[in-house]
Parts: sequence; C-alpha cells; structure tokens
Amino acid sequence: MTARRLPTHLLLLSLLLPLSGCSTLGYYGGLAQGQRALLKAREPIDRIVADEQRDPELRRRLQKVQQARQWAVQKLGLPDNRSYTTYADLGRPFVVWNVFAAPKLSLEPYQNCFLLVGCMAYRGYYERNRAEDRAEELRKQGYDVHVGGVPAYSTLNWFADPVLNTMMRWSDEVLVGMIFHELAHQVLYVRDDTAFNESYAEFVEDQGLEEYLAETGGSREAWQLYSHRRRQFVDLVLATRSRLAQVYESPMGDEDKRNAKQRQFEQLAEDYRQLRDGPWTGYAGFDAWFSAAEPNNARLLPFALYDEYKPAFAALLRQSGGDWRRFHVAVRELAKLPASQRRQQLRELMRQQVDGSTP
Repeated sequence: MTARRLPTHLLLLSLLLPLSGCSTLGYYGGLAQGQRALLKAREPIDRIVADEQRDPELRRRLQKVQQARQWAVQKLGLPDNRSYTTYADLGRPFVVWNVFAAPKLSLEPYQNCFLLVGCMAYRGYYERNRAEDRAEELRKQGYDVHVGGVPAYSTLNWFADPVLNTMMRWSDEVLVGMIFHELAHQVLYVRDDTAFNESYAEFVEDQGLEEYLAETGGSREAWQLYSHRRRQFVDLVLATRSRLAQVYESPMGDEDKRNAKQRQFEQLAEDYRQLRDGPWTGYAGFDAWFSAAEPNNARLLPFALYDEYKPAFAALLRQSGGDWRRFHVAVRELAKLPASQRRQQLRELMRQQVDGSTP
C-alpha cells in the first residue's frame, strides 16, 4: 500500500449479486447509481487535449497519460483497450471510500463476498456518509475499522474506466504509476485472493514506472527518493504488524494483549518520528497516516495486502529474463494453482529473490 491511494474493484448491480440475499440490495443500488454517474461524466481525452480553451495543465497531464499508456502497452504488455482513454471530473476528492475491518485482537480481515469476483478484504462506497455508516455498524459489532478514500479503481475491464480528477493530486510519476497499476488488474484477477491481486499490480506499477522513467528521462531521482522513503515507512508498519501477530497468537490473556497492542502502536509512532526527524531530515509525507485516526488493526490491513508478495513477482520477472509478456504468462500459470500451492510458490519465489537463487 502506498500513502497515495488504495484501489478497489466495483461492478454494476447486474454483475455483483450479494451472497447474503436481498438485505444488501441498497448497497448495490448505490454502486449502480455511482457507476452510472461516473460513466456519464466521461469525455474523450483526445478531445480535451485538442481543445485550446481547456485548462493547459489538465491538457498536459492527460497527454502524459496518453503517452505513458501507449508505452505500457508496448513495453509492459498491458492491455490495449478503451480504458483510460477518457477523463471524468467527479467534483469530489475521492471516487470511492473503502471500509476495512478486523477483530480487535486479530489481523484477519473482515471479508466481503460477491458472486462473481469472490471475497475481498474491503467494501467500497461512492458516498462517504454511507461508508461511515457501515464503519459505525462494524464498530458496534466490536471490530477495529478504517475508512480510506480511493482516488483510482478498476472495474476489471467490464467498463472502459476513465482517468479521474481524483487521480490528479499527485506528481506525473505517481499518475503514470496508477495507470500501470489499474491496467495490470485487467491482465489478471484471482478470486478470493486480494493479497495476490494487489501485490501483482503494485509490482507492475513500481517496476514499470522505474523502467518508464529510465527510458523517457522523467524525474527518476525524485521518484526513487520518494519510493525509498515509502518503502521504509511500509517496512515500519509491516514490522509492527508482524509483532502484533505474535502478540495475538500468544497464550497471554486478552487484557495483556490489549496493553501490548497499545504499546506496539506507540512504538510505531516513535519509530516513525525518529525516521522523519533523523534520516529524512524533516520530510513529513506520512504524518497524515498518524494524524487521521487512531491506529488500529484495520489500518494495517492494506499494507499487507499491497506489499506481501511483491518480492515474489520481482523474482518471477527476473526468471522471465525481464520479458514482461513472459512474466504475465508465468503469473497466469501461478494464478491457476490452488490457493495453498500458490502461496507456497510465492513464498519460495520470495526466498529466491532474497538470496538471488534460481529454481
């Protein structure tokens, strides 16, 4: 997970039928309404770029998207379709808000299950108040809860997804990376395996952007510095998550576990302050993660989902000789395995990446 966005995957009511019956039809009706409004707001990027009356900076950035998207098709083997050839201004800061939940003494995510795409560790809402209402329901049930705004998402090629105004808040490099990430989701999606799907797309984003900047002469140094700091921050969070997992699995009583949980989050905040005020010389790009809400188990979930298997995909690209099309074929073969075998293969690939070995 990065500090900039957390994608989700949403389909229309006709495509996502709730496994739990009609009690959640209101939720799917909201999705359908939100998706229709988004599709209605689309404009062809070609038309905007050619219109000299439009905002020059918007035209420049959309032209950058066009160029990067074509590069990704040619160099990364990503889909050449109608997705991200249009633009939509939604007039709000996020396209959807995701709700994550986990038990107070566990890191197992609350699962949201759908007929066609399986179970996911989050549920998305087009309206923030609906997301907050759902979060409150889960809090009353005793869960730790996190609501996060999402500037980009994919419908897995069911629709021609547009570039959104919500994706424009960050640098050109981050914008390009998001396009790579979302197109990667259209290459492959595995039911009931959020960590696999997101780690794969996150790897395509990061490695693809590294190659793109090296070839096109973009701001590679600035991106590498940001990426390095992001990696350090994520490592702090994942280390905390690992220690908390040991706490929750230990034989100590619940009260002792709650106290240990609080100490671990306090230690995380202190470790971050030392990193920010020391090696980062005051760079405060991740302060918002601590100030937005009290840290809890649910706020840790996206990190594991997005970063857990990235080293495995790095090993797979290396074994594919750096050939992205061979890499995607290898990933598809991996995805065909039963879940337990797939996880075993991913762990072995991660081991190979660490020690530099080959099978």
